[in-house]
Amino acid sequence: MNLQFFASRTISWYMAKKFLLTSMAVLAALVLVLQTLDLLGESGNILAYPGNGEPQLWQYVSLRVPQLIARFLPFAVLLGAIITFVTLNQNSEIISMKAAGVSAHQILAPLIVASLGISALSFVFNDRIVTRAAATLRAWEAVDYGPIPKDRGIVTNVWVRSGDDLIHAAQASGRGAGVRLVDVTLYDRIGGTLETIVTAKTGRYDRGGWLLHDVRRFDVTRGLTSDLPTLTIARGVTPDRFTLANVDADERSFSSLRTAIADLKAAGRPTEALEAGLWHKLSGPLSSALMPLLAGVAAFGLARSGRLFVRAVIGMGLGFAYFVADNFALAMGNIGAYPPTLAAWGPPILFLLIGETVLIRTEE
Repeated sequence: MNLQFFASRTISWYMAKKFLLTSMAVLAALVLVLQTLDLLGESGNILAYPGNGEPQLWQYVSLRVPQLIARFLPFAVLLGAIITFVTLNQNSEIISMKAAGVSAHQILAPLIVASLGISALSFVFNDRIVTRAAATLRAWEAVDYGPIPKDRGIVTNVWVRSGDDLIHAAQASGRGAGVRLVDVTLYDRIGGTLETIVTAKTGRYDRGGWLLHDVRRFDVTRGLTSDLPTLTIARGVTPDRFTLANVDADERSFSSLRTAIADLKAAGRPTEALEAGLWHKLSGPLSSALMPLLAGVAAFGLARSGRLFVRAVIGMGLGFAYFVADNFALAMGNIGAYPPTLAAWGPPILFLLIGETVLIRTEE
């Protein structure tokens, strides 16, 4: 029995090179077509803002392309593997390798190793580029494709509820107990009736409450205004309520998201959906390494038997079934129906077992 991982260096390099070139060509074609269609649908909104023109269209493309690459890279790897296997099968190269004693796993090994490299690059690309592009594009869309405000780690226009009271801060900056508020307004309500409006220039977290400075208090019932040097309000409202009001897993890097989850846990807030997104930042790129195994059914069988097309369809069906299961599990994780680790790692493990079972029962 041949127990070597690779059949030979020459065969492995030949297959890996063919697979990588095919996958990248498929990815380029997918991104080109999808970006063209997306730009056609969004160009009207971009150009509707006064002063926008061709530079803004290219800016949109530069922000959208990384997201398209990240989303459709596993699809491209799947199609690249199927095309590679079909081509090798039609040219009787698979038959030649099997006749020389090369096992099915050794035929798949170069493609799996190459796809592991793609997975590693995909993780770095997603973590460094895609998250920033997604955050910038969402901020740009929020201002209707106008000038994007500079991000200095400041959260703006924050609303927090404390019992019946409403608190508004024009700006919130800092982290933990060091959070500072600017232009604070408290709407003091009793039983749904507005009693007092308190405004302050600044506020900071102090011993379980918020200490406001330069305070002006307006009594709605009596119509009287009074000035106070300081006033403590909203006891029990933690700083994360202001700074972590909107945490999007797609817009944060792995380390940043992990830090945000730790802060939310410390504040006693639910984090299951974000934890599922955190683990999916690892399992998502690794799905590329699973595609050659699922497409492997297209590599074997006689091309002249007339079943090569059926095998290719089966491989494609297995790959797309994985993406459906992955999206479904992630959605269930986001609503708390699945545990975060199961939502992220369940589909890859399940389809790894399915792919191995099909390969072993049919070829090994």
